[in-house]
Amino acid sequence: VQLVESGGGSVQAGGSLRVSCVVSRFTYSTYCMGWFRQAPGKEREGVATISSGGSTTYADSVKVRFTISKDNDKNTLYLEMNSLKPDDTATYYCAADAWFGFCGLKRVFAYWGQGTQVTVSS
Repeated sequence: VQLVESGGGSVQAGGSLRVSCVVSRFTYSTYCMGWFRQAPGKEREGVATISSGGSTTYADSVKVRFTISKDNDKNTLYLEMNSLKPDDTATYYCAADAWFGFCGLKRVFAYWGQGTQVTVSS
């Protein structure tokens, strides 16, 4: 299984970015995928998850502003980020795993990408 993120960058507060994650050699028909982030000196935190059925969960800090989605034809996971704040500055990681009956922010994932940096300036 391979996950490769892209689309990070620098943006001013209030701006938007979309990060993508191409997932390859992932054969589970029922699954959970998610986005996590880690800022310098802080623990990694869950941002959003999406199940193979399309159910989503979001961290309170990003609700309304961020949208997780997937394109099954392109094997790609997305995170659309709007109204970005300096506190959103972090390395963003995508993750994937089989369903195992639960898809939420506290979920443990087996497969991870290498991360993409998002920097929001004030």
